[in-house]
Amino acid sequence: MTLRFYNLYLIIACLILSSCSNFEKEFGTMIIHGGTIYTVDSIQTTVEAVVTKNDIILFAGSFEEAMSYQNEQTELIDLKGKTMTPGLIEGHGHFMGLGYNELELDLMNTNSYQDIVDAVAAKVKTSKPGEWIIGRGWHQSKWDSMPAIQVKGFQTHHLLSEISPDNPVYLSHASGHAGFANAKAMEIAGFNGSNKEGIQTFDIEGGEVIVDQFGNPTGIFNERAQSIIYKHIPERTAETDVQAFSLAVEACYKNGITSFHDAGISKETIALYDEMQLAGKMNIRIYGMLTGWDEELLTEWYEKGPRIDPDHRFTIRSVKLNCDGALGSRGAWLLEPYADRPGHFGHETLPMDFVKKTALKGLEYNFQVCSHAIGDRANREILDRYESALNEKAMVGSDHRFRIEHAQHLHPDDIPRFAALNVIPAMQAVHLSSDRPWAIDRLGEKRIKEGAYMWQDLLQSGVPIVNGTDVPVEPIDPIASFYASVSRKTLKGIPEGGFEPEQKMTREQALKSYTLDAAYGAFEENIKGSISSGKLADFTIYNQDLMTVEENQILNTEIVMTIFNGEVVYK
Repeated sequence: MTLRFYNLYLIIACLILSSCSNFEKEFGTMIIHGGTIYTVDSIQTTVEAVVTKNDIILFAGSFEEAMSYQNEQTELIDLKGKTMTPGLIEGHGHFMGLGYNELELDLMNTNSYQDIVDAVAAKVKTSKPGEWIIGRGWHQSKWDSMPAIQVKGFQTHHLLSEISPDNPVYLSHASGHAGFANAKAMEIAGFNGSNKEGIQTFDIEGGEVIVDQFGNPTGIFNERAQSIIYKHIPERTAETDVQAFSLAVEACYKNGITSFHDAGISKETIALYDEMQLAGKMNIRIYGMLTGWDEELLTEWYEKGPRIDPDHRFTIRSVKLNCDGALGSRGAWLLEPYADRPGHFGHETLPMDFVKKTALKGLEYNFQVCSHAIGDRANREILDRYESALNEKAMVGSDHRFRIEHAQHLHPDDIPRFAALNVIPAMQAVHLSSDRPWAIDRLGEKRIKEGAYMWQDLLQSGVPIVNGTDVPVEPIDPIASFYASVSRKTLKGIPEGGFEPEQKMTREQALKSYTLDAAYGAFEENIKGSISSGKLADFTIYNQDLMTVEENQILNTEIVMTIFNGEVVYK
């Protein structure tokens, strides 16, 4: 080596050493340790500690290595034996419905018609004459007793009308697929002697106004018939919208929910969310589905294309279609008649031609299509339209991730079609706890056992399941849905062994359905859903280990802390 090259070598070596000495190790802003941490990551299923840097996971692994990321600014969170998982994802709910449920009359815990009457009577005392009383949550199939007078399995309006003669009342069924109006509300809608709006018939396409033996409306408006009343209810204000939004965020935090699949949002709701994001108040991750009722809205978004939010707060890349009704209101669309209402098959609430058209548009413009289907006929018809669109676009096997929301009752022949077509079932396990005791009356034992709530059959076929609650149809509580997933019992622990126990999820499957599989259902599995380096710092902490605690103790699990975007937001 010549002197010239030797000197050059020394200079380069000094520069490298200087660079190394100036290198600063990356430090974390938070280190979480001291409890069981389930990652939902296939490489390392549990870790001792997690390091975050601002809103991103920096490291997940041993406590010793995690502590090497500590400096004087690092916050240490000792779990003190508690359990942590990735932040939970509500896979199908109605965000503003959650918020407004906090503002309006909550009938979720009513156990009889008299309970409803009493709740409305109390509200009348604090309401101005003529002011609308709005509520939601009643479900006649869950009542301890039914009133003496019934029409087609529902109560009639007379008791409600007696205690509220001057205030119009409209109470949505827990499912949202039916409503109950008093005489004053029906009078405003034109159901009186003067027939002021020219309503000549109660035949409503995709819906039903239930009438008594004399042809008088009973107060029950099923499916699309609800619009007759809805259009007379005063619109919500900007102030109450903001209030409901804030209450919904707070409710999510209390329940360990850090992300929310909002199943059907309007132009007005999009504007509200944009306003909240601009104001720095979008402190939840919303995956929005455009409401399929508004073709003008869909056309506008097809032209704009999906919105993938770089801040991961408000993304829009899917369309929600409502294709049949609910089982509780006998609106679910069935292949065979209802066992407890002969000759009635439920309702096709959206033309199947529109499902096919939307599927084609979704494939063309890169929008996921999410179709509500509860009955076996609705599920079959939608799968048929998806398949037809995929064949027409030569996209069978593509990563479209079309979904069917609820997929509650399937014909056995259609179960393997989900995997064959890459269609994701988004199923709310808690519906089994609430519905299964009376669903057998609607469908009969054979249809229940062969095709209702078929979680394990679907999972074994090779498709993930997106879990959730359908809030405000059910409370947003993820622990209840987790319990239902693994026990297949009511929330009172009935029956012993669970309903159709062969369809239970394992605890690992249930947790994944609320985290990584739910993220996959929104094309977001690369940024959330598991605890691994580079993903978002969203976590849920529990008072006990829901993965190992005795089954009869699962419902005693409480959310003790929620971390969103690297910050503690609930404690």
